[in-house]
Amino acid sequence: MLTRPKPNHELPLAVSSGDPAGIGLDITLMAWLRRKDSPIPPFYLLGDIESLKARAELLGLDVPMKSVEAGDASRCFADALPVFDLGIHTEVTAGEASSGNAKAVIASIRQSVLDIREGKARAIVTNPIAKHVLYEAGFTHPGHTEFLAELASLWGRSPGSVGKDSGQYKPVMMLAGPDLRTVPVTVHVALSEAVTLLTTELIVETGRITASELVTKFGIVNPRLALTGLNPHAGERGSMGREDIDVIAPAIAELRALGIDAFGPMPADTLFHAAARTQYDVALCMYHDQALIPVKTIAFDETVNVTLGLPFVRTSPDHGTAFDLAGTGKARADSFCAALRLADIMSRGTQPVDRHGAD
Repeated sequence: MLTRPKPNHELPLAVSSGDPAGIGLDITLMAWLRRKDSPIPPFYLLGDIESLKARAELLGLDVPMKSVEAGDASRCFADALPVFDLGIHTEVTAGEASSGNAKAVIASIRQSVLDIREGKARAIVTNPIAKHVLYEAGFTHPGHTEFLAELASLWGRSPGSVGKDSGQYKPVMMLAGPDLRTVPVTVHVALSEAVTLLTTELIVETGRITASELVTKFGIVNPRLALTGLNPHAGERGSMGREDIDVIAPAIAELRALGIDAFGPMPADTLFHAAARTQYDVALCMYHDQALIPVKTIAFDETVNVTLGLPFVRTSPDHGTAFDLAGTGKARADSFCAALRLADIMSRGTQPVDRHGAD
């Protein structure tokens, strides 16, 4: 059984720096400046305070900063942007990706999870990373989500422990906007590979985790899951592929047997208009773009990337590093502010629960 600190609603949110050459520093500064006109929960940045000061100067932003320990961040947030300086300084040029920044990026993510574990923060908001930059430095994870899942698996591990006792987590990616939530069952893989990876078991596991998290972290008592078809017109009764009949339909039956209100498979081209969206709480989509295109089209600047299935709350703005905008003053902090607010809501009154039922 994993041991976790009791949630403390007064704790700040931990914000990882993301790639410091991207817009993560820009939107963090902009968000703090919005704190009075558009209330956001107290947070602190894990990174290099000198790089942050340099970005503020480049942008012409008057942002007082204070180097703090994580637990002290809330007390100074009204008057200064709290920074937990990791002591890793690199020369950062806005807009210029460099593998020399990788160590600081990874350390920021790792420390944010450690702060949650030690009861110094109550949720994590991650700024965007550039995966190719990390890969050049030897990073072996497909992305943020998988790295966070590995860090979570170490949460309750004692020396020499292996297997289930170490805590294994199946992270699920959700895109949450004001009017639509979507979950891709297969994520960052080629479309041809997504078709081969799609199994009844994967759909059931994704749907089960999603339904559970909608109850515990979103307060939806009986969540309704709409599942898309894989093929046009959900396969047209098998005339355009049998995956909808042989793979997706059995998964829906299993989910319903578990007491989950799941239905489909639904043709994806008719599932996302306003009237259709009133019929479900989340759409489980079979591949990446099927999930991301509609939610980003409806509310690009307000959509939040949420990771379900972890023993802590993690959100992120739903955009990338945007190196071309870094340091120009043209970046928008809307999605980042939405990520802060959603992390605040999800972490209030919610005791994290792992997939094995430990609390």
